[in-house]
Amino acid sequence: MSAPSKPIVLWAVPRSRSTAFLRIMLERGDLEVAHEPFSYLQTDGHFEFAGRHVTSPIELLDAMLEVNAEGRRVFAKDTSDYTYTPLFEDERLFGDVINTFMIREPRSAISSHYAINPEATLDEYGFEYLHAIFDAVRSATGEIPLVIDGDDLVADPEATVRAYCERVGLEFMPEAMRWDPGQQESWQRTNRWHSEVAESSGLVAKAPERRETPDTNEHLRRVAEHHQPFYDALARHRLTFR
Repeated sequence: MSAPSKPIVLWAVPRSRSTAFLRIMLERGDLEVAHEPFSYLQTDGHFEFAGRHVTSPIELLDAMLEVNAEGRRVFAKDTSDYTYTPLFEDERLFGDVINTFMIREPRSAISSHYAINPEATLDEYGFEYLHAIFDAVRSATGEIPLVIDGDDLVADPEATVRAYCERVGLEFMPEAMRWDPGQQESWQRTNRWHSEVAESSGLVAKAPERRETPDTNEHLRRVAEHHQPFYDALARHRLTFR
């Protein structure tokens, strides 16, 4: 593995199947895994990470870097329905962290998001801000960050995870692709968003449930039209392995 042993952050659009990806990282057993630490911090004003009580994004970044330096590599997943301005003013996020990204075809992601939170604002669907984070990382590092697609993840789980691990300097562990169903303590406060992962034992493509879509709902059509260009821009860089 040639990649440096830095903390890994997966920035994901909501409903991109990022929690399923995090579940794989949890199953490995060799990582310090944080579920949406920056968004929980923003909502609650505090976050418990690896025995550390933090109350600001900078304190949380401090803790992530310290834990990683102590020999337990950090993997954190967060979503782009919140904004993280103070964090992105800290140059360590770009130099000392591997920032990766996860997308999903917008019409499906937006329909799934709306089914859980019909009051979501335009920004909360997350594609525009995810693209802004991607641009910030690319501008600061001079490199194109790693992008994976949630649809690729369920279509070919092992190939997607194996390729991701290779890029970020992790050993691929095939045994982590299966797990026992059940809720995780780390996402207990937001259980309703993660019920499908909690009920699963691995990644399986399922037929979509009947729900409102951009084809049946004018509001969702406008949301999808707004976010589609940002998805398209990110999808041009998505990881391919076939």
